[in-house]
Amino acid sequence: MKIIREIVFYKDYFDDFFETLTDKVQDKIDEVLFMMTILERVPAKFFKSIEGVKGLFEIRIEYESNIYRIFCCFDKGNLVVLFNGFQKKSQKTPTKELDKAVKIMEEYFNEQKKTNNGNKK
Repeated sequence: MKIIREIVFYKDYFDDFFETLTDKVQDKIDEVLFMMTILERVPAKFFKSIEGVKGLFEIRIEYESNIYRIFCCFDKGNLVVLFNGFQKKSQKTPTKELDKAVKIMEEYFNEQKKTNNGNKK
């Protein structure tokens, strides 16, 4: 089995969310994350870009009648960086969660820039 994408967790944002979930939900999330690493094309049911926010995506997980979302982005082509997650309780993505994801993504890329600039001589 070939790994197509690598998944990394940025800081503790994802872990803080993941730890609050039941074992069954964690297992389902693990399944979807694993699928993201091995499938060339991830079905839209599980993965979708966020309209109006360039570069931000959501990983979509359904378990029983609950819906969970994990914001993420790509970096260096096939690296998927996970940010915050939440349980979705309405049709619309909560603005608070979306704003948080945008801030985390900006923070991530600003850190990458600093790191990369520091490595150049």
